Amino acid sequence: MRILAAGDHFVRPELIRAAVSQELSGTGGELPEFGELTLPWPHEPFGPVGGVREASGTEDGLVEALEGAAVCVTQMAAFTERVFAAAPELRLVSVSRGGPVNVDLAAATRHGVRVSFAPGRNAPAAAEFAVGLMLAAARRIGTADAELKRGVWRGDLYAYEESGGELGGSTVGLVGYGAIGRIVARVMRAFGAHVLAADPYADPAAVRADGVEPVGLDDLLSRSRVVSLHARLTEETHHLLDARRLALLPRGAVLVNSARGGLLDHAPLPQMLRDGRLGALALDVYDVEPLPDDWPLHGVPNVITTPHLAGATRQTAHRAAAITAAEVGRFLRGEELFHLANPAVRGGV
Repeated sequence: MRILAAGDHFVRPELIRAAVSQELSGTGGELPEFGELTLPWPHEPFGPVGGVREASGTEDGLVEALEGAAVCVTQMAAFTERVFAAAPELRLVSVSRGGPVNVDLAAATRHGVRVSFAPGRNAPAAAEFAVGLMLAAARRIGTADAELKRGVWRGDLYAYEESGGELGGSTVGLVGYGAIGRIVARVMRAFGAHVLAADPYADPAAVRADGVEPVGLDDLLSRSRVVSLHARLTEETHHLLDARRLALLPRGAVLVNSARGGLLDHAPLPQMLRDGRLGALALDVYDVEPLPDDWPLHGVPNVITTPHLAGATRQTAHRAAAITAAEVGRFLRGEELFHLANPAVRGGV
């Protein structure tokens, strides 16, 4: 049995190998042979590769590394029709991401390869980061930091009309109420905020049990002083917050997006910020990544930007490796996978 640890510079091959070895160490059998491949992300941006999106590396490099492998654990490798066709011994791809967007699932199913993924692997990190962005935007931390670094003491930010607002006592709206949204809600409630959640897939009774008010999206936007996006990007949610819905926000509201750039229509944002209809904007994700030099929000006031870092903690990397390794263990023991993306493919080794 050969396993390929196709890591990168975040979920590193040695983390994958260590997690899989630990998972299999109690089985009493010999450990499998490991191969390693290091993909260039994040030193090089991910992008489309051979028809899959958000992948890293090349099809040729992956095909060469997969020779003789029955299992591959990866975060970013591009598993395309061509790759599956060139790897006839492959039986499992365990993806250490919240969704296997780097895998052509239809091709995997045609070739009898099971695909698993790692939901929740970065939920604590992403939730903490979203809270950080909320605080930074609501309290003008980014503006104060940038001005002081260029030698300007912005004492005027203490003036009533310039000062920020507290999260405690505010209404905070969460668009999406999955693993990340639930953690953010707990923190917001600890601050003393009234939390709204808009998620058509969440059980309203379970949302209420968390002390959160389930509402429709338009209602959430019209009532929330702070809005944070936590939905998955699908055809249905692309530009979920378009010009019409952005206009529903109360004047001076704070908007945070650390989920996916495509959830938000960026076109109305510069003018909304300039005229004060939007009080502050904090973004970790964008419609185009990396940002182009002529990005329309460059130089617009009250904008905080970070380069898609919400999930970037060492704990996330270790959790990702552990979740995928557990799936490898289940597969090799002939057990049902917990996070199977293509249930039409059944069976073990």
